[in-house]
Amino acid sequence: MLSVLMAQVKSLPAVKITQPIKIDGELNDEAWKNVGAVGDFITYFPEPGKPSRRKTFIKITYDNEAVYVGAYMYDNAEDIRKQVTARDVLRDVDYVTVGFDTYHDRQNAFIFIVSAAGVQADAKESNGGVGATGFDRTWNAVWESSVSIKKDGWVAEMKIPFSAIRFSKSKEQDWGINFARFCRKENENSIWSPQDPKINGDVNQWGDWMGLKNISPPFRLSFLPYVSGGVRVSPTAKGNVSEVLKSGGMDVKYGINESFTLDMTLIPDFAQVQSDNVYLNLSQFEIKFEDFRPFFTEGTELFNKAGLFYSRRIGAAPGGVNSVLNKYGNDTSYHIDKNPGITRLYNATKFSGRNRDNLGIGIFNAVSVPMYAKITDLRNGRDSSILTEALTNYNIVVLDQVLKNRSSISFTNTNVLRKGNNRNGNVSSVDLSLFDKKNTYNFGLAGKFSTVWGNNITKNGFKGVTSFGKISGLVRYNGLLNVESDTYDPNDLGFLLNNNKIEYSGGLSYNILKPTKKFINQIYSTTFRNAYLYKPFNWTGFTVGASALLVFKNFWDVTFQFQSKPLWSNDYFVNSSRYNGYFLKRTPFYYFGINGSTDSRKKLYFTYLLGAAESPLPKDPYWTSSASLQYRASTKFLVTASMAIEQDRGSWGWAFMNNANGSPVISRRNLKTNTGIVSAQYNFTKRMNWTVRLRHYWSALNNTNFYNLKSDGYWDEIPFIQNKNLSLNTFNVDMFYTWDFLLGSRITLSWKNALGNNVNINPYNNLTYLKNFSQSVSNPHSNEVNLKIVYFLDYLNLKNKK
Repeated sequence: MLSVLMAQVKSLPAVKITQPIKIDGELNDEAWKNVGAVGDFITYFPEPGKPSRRKTFIKITYDNEAVYVGAYMYDNAEDIRKQVTARDVLRDVDYVTVGFDTYHDRQNAFIFIVSAAGVQADAKESNGGVGATGFDRTWNAVWESSVSIKKDGWVAEMKIPFSAIRFSKSKEQDWGINFARFCRKENENSIWSPQDPKINGDVNQWGDWMGLKNISPPFRLSFLPYVSGGVRVSPTAKGNVSEVLKSGGMDVKYGINESFTLDMTLIPDFAQVQSDNVYLNLSQFEIKFEDFRPFFTEGTELFNKAGLFYSRRIGAAPGGVNSVLNKYGNDTSYHIDKNPGITRLYNATKFSGRNRDNLGIGIFNAVSVPMYAKITDLRNGRDSSILTEALTNYNIVVLDQVLKNRSSISFTNTNVLRKGNNRNGNVSSVDLSLFDKKNTYNFGLAGKFSTVWGNNITKNGFKGVTSFGKISGLVRYNGLLNVESDTYDPNDLGFLLNNNKIEYSGGLSYNILKPTKKFINQIYSTTFRNAYLYKPFNWTGFTVGASALLVFKNFWDVTFQFQSKPLWSNDYFVNSSRYNGYFLKRTPFYYFGINGSTDSRKKLYFTYLLGAAESPLPKDPYWTSSASLQYRASTKFLVTASMAIEQDRGSWGWAFMNNANGSPVISRRNLKTNTGIVSAQYNFTKRMNWTVRLRHYWSALNNTNFYNLKSDGYWDEIPFIQNKNLSLNTFNVDMFYTWDFLLGSRITLSWKNALGNNVNINPYNNLTYLKNFSQSVSNPHSNEVNLKIVYFLDYLNLKNKK
């Protein structure tokens, strides 16, 4: 009976109104009386297919300007969770959701959520290919909502303007639709149109909203002008250097037609973003950082369809900033007047949308400002400018055609052009994802071709990926083949740690998604990966793994993990990002780990991780641990603290080159890493909050042995070399006060504090975490205070007021 119930696709007729609805959290407007309600919600989690424990009734209607949603969630008033959070953050709170598949393609949707505390959240959902569902939670629309608490539940009203979503221009159209309700007390997620968790995908299982008539996409034009100003004080070996920060610009959003939107940012400013989590990097590869800049994260899911867009390439630190510091920073004959650490942009533009034939088109372009360092020669007073980053144009073009049964084919091209004799890059990709009619199997195929030229470099490379898997059902499996040539290089606008590899991998999982006597969910999985160099065709390593995820009836969870490289493997990138003839024999290892969390509904919430690994070599243990505590002091105040500790007594890696014989010298190291984070958030109202985040990171590398690396991958020990130990401390405090004083308008006051870049804490005298923390606090810090005001102007609102 439950399987039949889950297979039902519900539908409801669209009702158009002519009377206005006031968004006040009350369902007493005259227009609501003529609109029927839907109910009979079905549980999706924790007990799929069962009727919801609580009654929910939702009404939906529309007029020529917007869609209106009215929802009544019956409940005991004392059981309703009303935690006040920042926008798009749903933590320990009840909420109601509506989703619109406006093109009825069963792949893409707009999601709108309002919590019992009145906090809004929204997102764009898309089919990520190969059975994956992607959510762009950084997407923010301008819409209205209001809630009220009743004796027998709570009420939510939403007004979603047609300008906030995209849809076709047909006179009569059907949309995919679904409603959901989350009750925090039981962690129950119930939905109107049932969805089977054993079936892959979300939007493909939604219901239908039938017969929307005579709706016209409105003229869409909005402006977001901003001004910002502040001051930055940075410590140097010659004293503090102060810099006045001032900027102004504008974001523009223009609806070219009913389907396509043009987003532009002129002279963007990104001072009000969280500091990067910096790490000690002992590899030959760069670290990938998360992007917190809204323009480069919001609405960019189409541009990363092929995985070629690493947005941090745009506006990164100028390539020559460190060379200026190294050459002039400690030279008493020179003074560095200016050496910008961020590349500014003239502008950035996004054009995106999907036409009535379900062809998605995306064009992205950004132009960066040429950056210069200014140096004064103190001996003669002469000033000079040094180019640290050339004028650069970044461009992306994407064509994404939706096919039947959630399938799709897409073409992506990325292009980076730099002025002068500098490196340029171009990458093209074709990606195909095919699903069968029953949404049980998926076949994926991708081909990419890269070209790099300029600065005495010319190279072409390719990458090919093919995959097949069973993506639905109790038992699921997948297999993948990946080939990357030794000259494939997408890193002008993408991110790739290393190329030159052939690898095939696979996985098998057993998914029990219905509750049993002791568990809500159980997922058991195993994986393997076997890898070779592409050129020369040499074997590099074999990895196997297994895991078991158990979710208990009390909403505690635990995951057991096992991973191993059971054979000696070959590291061909030990001293270079490209194979240069030398490689290091890596010892086999066996890792066992356990991690989990307690019931997050409680005021005190705890997560943990414990793991250990061992190899055949003597005195070669590895262990890791982390713990996090979250305390919800009230419905407005939340505090979180975490500590992660990791130690590897057998960390092998490159140390330096032996000048006598030209061979690499490697070292065996005792590597210790501690990361402590404390954060707090106080929400004055649903539109005003204060957040602070403190992070201290300490990593210490103590060499225990040195060896000459031989051509067969093994090593010969050499006499111990002093003064080669390393220690890295980073300390950051990020504090933000945010006030959304009008819809779409915001004031942000930020303070950033960081340990000075020129501070070196002695690794031989400071051997404990507490000593390094004390030194990090007492040494000179940089400080930056910034105020930014953004004001939302909508053309239609201005026209109506006029």
